[in-house]
Amino acid sequence: MKKLVLVLMAFVLLTLNQAFAYRAADFSSDTKIIAAINMLEQAGETDVLRNLQRKAVRVSFDDLSGYAMNSSKTYAVNTYNKYGTRVIMINSIYRNAPTEQIACLIAHESCHIANVADLEEETIATQKEAACWIRLKNNSKTYPDSRLTRRLDQLSGLYMASDGNNNLIKQKIASNGFYRAQLGLN
Repeated sequence: MKKLVLVLMAFVLLTLNQAFAYRAADFSSDTKIIAAINMLEQAGETDVLRNLQRKAVRVSFDDLSGYAMNSSKTYAVNTYNKYGTRVIMINSIYRNAPTEQIACLIAHESCHIANVADLEEETIATQKEAACWIRLKNNSKTYPDSRLTRRLDQLSGLYMASDGNNNLIKQKIASNGFYRAQLGLN
C-alpha cells in the first residue's frame, strides 16, 4: 500500500511539474529566440516566463522600419498582431546580436502588461532589461561595439548607480524626448 501511495504521489508531482514548465517553443519558432528564452529560464528569470505565458505572447524578429516613427531606432515592441495575439517584435536588425542581448530585450518587453505603457511601467521594464544584462553578460566574452551593447552597458551602469532615493533609469526615461512623446509626458 505504501508503495502505491508513493508511486501516486510521484506521479502527481511529476504531472504538476510538467504543467508549470515553460517551453520556449511555445513562445517562438526562431532558434535564436528559443535560445534566449532558455537562457532566461536557466538564469531564474521565471517572472519573465510567467509574463510571456500569462499573456500568451509570441516572440519574433520583424522588420520594424515601417512600423512607427523612429522605428529604425526601435529595439523591440510589445503589441498585438492582426489576429489579436500579443506579440513581442524584436527589430530584425538585431537578429545577429548575442543571445544574451536578445534575452534582455525579451525581458524588457515581457514587463509591458498595459495596452499603453506609462512612466512606471517603462521604468520597471528598463530596470528588468538592465538587471538581466548584469546577470547574463559574460565578462570574459567580447561583445560587438553596437548601439545595443552600448545601451545595455549604459542602462546597467545607471541601474547599479541608482538607489531607493535616486532612480537614474526613471530620470533618464523621463528626460528622453522619444519617451516623453511616447508616454505623453510633454
